[in-house]
Amino acid sequence: MPPRRRRAPAPQLNDAAQLADQLQAAGYTKRDIAHIINRDPSLVSQFYTKNKGAAFVPALTQVLAAVQSAGITDTAELAAIAAGHITRRTTAAGTKARVRTKALLITPTGTGTGRAGAQAIASGSARLRPLIAEAARQGLRLAFTVRLARSGYVHASGSRTDSPGIRRDVIQRTDHTEERSYGSAATGGFDAADFARRVDQSAGDVTAAIHQWLLDTGRVHPGAHITHLEIRTWRPR
Repeated sequence: MPPRRRRAPAPQLNDAAQLADQLQAAGYTKRDIAHIINRDPSLVSQFYTKNKGAAFVPALTQVLAAVQSAGITDTAELAAIAAGHITRRTTAAGTKARVRTKALLITPTGTGTGRAGAQAIASGSARLRPLIAEAARQGLRLAFTVRLARSGYVHASGSRTDSPGIRRDVIQRTDHTEERSYGSAATGGFDAADFARRVDQSAGDVTAAIHQWLLDTGRVHPGAHITHLEIRTWRPR
């Protein structure tokens, strides 16, 4: 009988990842941690996958102490604490390294777009939540396009009851799904603040919030499954 292969031990997490784990155990998400250190969320993931984050250990240590000892929970306060303990690393040439900060969600004119495909939909389209939250903060309007099986819609394609004023915005796919748009600049769209509240009520699940709106307004059947989602924002005139 051949000897059984031994599994390689799991690599030990670096200090930044261990601190991030403790903050997550305290209720913060990786996105929250990224906000606290003013960096892109992808960097926090690289604490685990690429052994990065050494420069943030002092800041994360202070943040964790503030949470555990001082009872501070507000991310803005924690970000202020972290800021005093973050120093920009330098390149081999001695210049300050470029920083990958949070991605710009909305332009100064109020225009923003976010899309979620099948994989993101399965996890609640979390990437769209910051876009909706920022649109709400700025008092913007929004519209969205959903894609689901034709049989999932209540109204026929192009029905004015389904989407008044934008009947042309229906795209039929060969896989028996259909894209329909709701809201536009021409029709006034929807209040982003209302949808931000809906997302909060759905525990941050954007897909569930949009699905519930479609149900509440009688546009889809309860079993309808959204496969793609797009959010668009603009500043009202």
